[in-house]
Amino acid sequence: MGLPAAQRWWLLACLAGVPLSAVGAAYPPNTWLQVGPVMAGVAIGWWALRRWPMSNASVAWVSAFVLLHLLAARWTYSDVPYDAWGRAAFGLSIDAALGFERNMFDRLVHFASGLCFARALVELCMVYGGLSRRWAITVMVLGVLAIGALYEIFEWMLTIGMSPEAADMYNGQQGDMFDAPKDMALALLGCLVTLPWINAPQQPDHSRPGPSAS
Repeated sequence: MGLPAAQRWWLLACLAGVPLSAVGAAYPPNTWLQVGPVMAGVAIGWWALRRWPMSNASVAWVSAFVLLHLLAARWTYSDVPYDAWGRAAFGLSIDAALGFERNMFDRLVHFASGLCFARALVELCMVYGGLSRRWAITVMVLGVLAIGALYEIFEWMLTIGMSPEAADMYNGQQGDMFDAPKDMALALLGCLVTLPWINAPQQPDHSRPGPSAS
C-alpha cells in the first residue's frame, strides 16, 4: 500500500535535510550522531507507515520536529545563531528582549519534542492500541516523559565515553547543571500545551477506520 503524497513529501523533506545539515556542519565530529538516526528513521518510517498508516497531520508534526532537529544539528544546539538572525531581520536581539543569558535553541527543540509528538502518540494508542482518548492522552504524557528521560540517560552515557569538549557540544548543557530536568520539563510542557486541541485522530486517507472519541 502506497503512502499519501503529502506523507511522501514530508519524508523526502526530512531526507533532503540530512545533507543540508551535514555539509559544512559547525562541529563535524558530532554530525553522524545527529543526522545518522534521521536517515535510519526515514527508512523505517516509510516502511512502518505503509504497514500501519497514520494521519497526514501526525506525520507532518513529527516531520516538522525532525527538520527542526536537523537545523539545530547544523550548528550544534548550543550555537544556532537565532539571535544574529533576529538582529539581521528585525534589528533586535531576541536574547536581550527576553532576558536570556544562554543560547535557548536547545530548550525550544525539547519543548517541540513534546509538542510535535503528542498527536502521533495519541493516534497510535487509539488506532492501534485500542485505548480510549482519555487513556491515550495519559499514555502519551507518560511516553513523552519516558522518552525524555531515556534521551537524557543516552546523553549521560555519551558524556562518559566522549571528551568533555565533544560531550558538551553534543549535549548543549552550556554549564547548566540542571540542564537535563529543565529539558524534560519543557518536553512535558510541550505535550500539555496540545491537550486542548487534541481530538480523536482522523481516519487516515487509506487506512483502517479511526477510533471512537470515547
